Order: sequence, then structure tokens, then C-alpha cells
Amino acid sequence: MTVDEYTEAEIQRVLTEDVDIAEQGITVVRREHALILCGEVESEHRRDEVVRRVRELVPGVPVTCDIGIIRAQAPSEVEELS
Repeated sequence: MTVDEYTEAEIQRVLTEDVDIAEQGITVVRREHALILCGEVESEHRRDEVVRRVRELVPGVPVTCDIGIIRAQAPSEVEELS
């Protein structure tokens, strides 16, 4: 499978519109015949699911994951405003 701007756009659309993923903060970057996924998600499970879905969409294309995990926990201290 060739990786072109249409493939890149289709992956971006699926990541945004798929009800199981719905990630708007992931960027798909094309490098020669490979893809790099960048951004942040809330858990390792979520990151793994994004990568799994992209690999399903482009079998045989190398996919590099540069997706970080953000901690979405409640603050442990009270913030004082002056």
C-alpha cells in the first residue's frame, strides 16, 4: 500500500470520527513509506487502540508511535488564587 496525502487524510478522518476512538489530538505524519502518530491520549490502552486501528487501516505500512500519555487526574492540592 502506498502512503499518500489521501491515506493520511483518511486515517485522520477515522481517528476523529470512529466512535470507539474519537481522538482529535492525534497528528498523522507521512515519512516516505511510513507513518508517525503524534499527540497525547489519556491512557496506554487508548494509545494502543489508536495504533492498532491505524495498523488495520494500512497493513504492511510501518507505523511509529510518538503518542504521549497525559494524566487526567483530579488535582491533589487546592490551588490558591490571589
